[in-house]
Amino acid sequence: MSAFRDNAAAHRYEQDAPEGMSFADYRDVAGVRAIMHVETPAAARGLGYASKLMGEIVAEARREGRKLRASCAFAAAYLKRHPDTADVQA
Repeated sequence: MSAFRDNAAAHRYEQDAPEGMSFADYRDVAGVRAIMHVETPAAARGLGYASKLMGEIVAEARREGRKLRASCAFAAAYLKRHPDTADVQA
């Protein structure tokens, strides 16, 4: 898997895998980064790529001092399953 990246021009985080690119669309609203949609290619679903991507998003939020809000079901479920992310949740 290649390095995690913030494609700021497209307002999304991206991460490549052999099966294709996973991404998370975001919007910045009132100082909070809202994760709008997380998607993994059909061939890669169930392999943990979306969770790895969310882990990188959380780590980036910590480094940048940013707060996150989940606006999609997958991101909300990820944050709920990982109570250690409370410090970056808005």
